[in-house]
Amino acid sequence: MRALNTITKLAQYAVARNAARAQTLGKIGNIIRIAACGAAIAAVAACHGLPEKTDETAMWNNNKLYTEAQDALSGGDWGKCAKYFEQLEGRDPFGHFAQQAQINVAYCNWKDNENDAADQAINRFIQLHPDHPDIAYAYYLKGMIHFNDDLGLFGRFSGQDMSERDPKSLRESYDAFKVVVDKYPQSKYAPDAAQRMRYIVNALASHEVHAADYYYRRGAYVAAINRAQLAITEYKSAPAIEDALHIMMLSYQKLEQPQLADDTRRVLAATFPDSPYITGHARPTKGDNKSWWQVW
Repeated sequence: MRALNTITKLAQYAVARNAARAQTLGKIGNIIRIAACGAAIAAVAACHGLPEKTDETAMWNNNKLYTEAQDALSGGDWGKCAKYFEQLEGRDPFGHFAQQAQINVAYCNWKDNENDAADQAINRFIQLHPDHPDIAYAYYLKGMIHFNDDLGLFGRFSGQDMSERDPKSLRESYDAFKVVVDKYPQSKYAPDAAQRMRYIVNALASHEVHAADYYYRRGAYVAAINRAQLAITEYKSAPAIEDALHIMMLSYQKLEQPQLADDTRRVLAATFPDSPYITGHARPTKGDNKSWWQVW
């Protein structure tokens, strides 16, 4: 009987001790949970407590915003210029400053080398205002955006040849300049647009000649002839036709077509009588005959 009482007391003690331990662990868990929640609340409060970046233009009226945008334009701060004019257009898309803001957004983005944004802005202006007094300038600006597309600062000062680039942008530039020359011949932008069109024609012809030369050097003489003929057909008056005819002549020789090679040489001599391919005289070095656009 005494042994049974002892066992019972031991069991009761074990149950009480386990209950006390569970209670202690529960309190610790509550403390941990409370601490974790407190940390989370503190973190959220800290984040919300950070000072927000204020929009300096929020309290400006449209006249003030336009003045600041013009100052950024005059000072060459192209990023700020584009931002302010975009805000001005967004505030009042049909207001007094909206049309000028649209075209200035395009100009500032172009100067900031953001050509995609510039092209989108000028296309929007042309679509919305086809009869605007500055529409000739809008097309001229579109031509300029694509004329220098992907050229960049390095290309301008390293002598990068535009004819080696993707011709898609040059064609878009040509089309825009052509609108200026054809529709607005009295515009002050027409003479420069015409000059750039002449250059683009030769650049596009040179692109085909580069391809013809590529095929020739790899022994694909039929492909070289086809690309050279394409340049001759599409860009009849371009100076690069001289090189196209020369590649055709050489390709016919490689294909053992002496009659066609002689015929091509006669055309080359008649069209370019002073060609070094005919006279055997060396050309001027590239540095002595620098293209006008490379120092633009």
